[in-house]
Amino acid sequence: MTDPKSCPNSAARLLLGFVAGFLATLIFHQLTLALLWAIKLAPFGPFAMGPTKPFGVPAVFSLAFFGGLWGIIFVLIDRRFPDRFGYWLISFLFGAIFPSLVALLIVLPLKGKPMGGGWHPPLLITAFLINGAWGVGTALLVRLFSRCRGCS
Repeated sequence: MTDPKSCPNSAARLLLGFVAGFLATLIFHQLTLALLWAIKLAPFGPFAMGPTKPFGVPAVFSLAFFGGLWGIIFVLIDRRFPDRFGYWLISFLFGAIFPSLVALLIVLPLKGKPMGGGWHPPLLITAFLINGAWGVGTALLVRLFSRCRGCS
């Protein structure tokens, strides 16, 4: 089996990153959000189907698209992550920190909401945990798909 860290940054690997990030959003991110919603920690629920601007795409699929873009960034840098447990820890931290910061500091203000969502602890904890779960899920799917395809 091919080590995904040794694969070149080919178009196939970038596509793999997109698919892994897209699917990790729909599976790991949204299921973690469902769990947090069920225990009444998350301030919003999973699988939002409301239309987004400007194309009217359901919100969860718009989010998954951006998860795919983050997946491309993930595969561009994950070869620099440490091995074994460190790989999973850094994958969690990558997801928890970078997409969360972009969402809180850039996306929310662009949508007319307060920076950081008003810095409410439930929102911050939710963002950190769901995006961290996305990072681990993306890492898992990248490794799984890399082994299946020989990392084309």
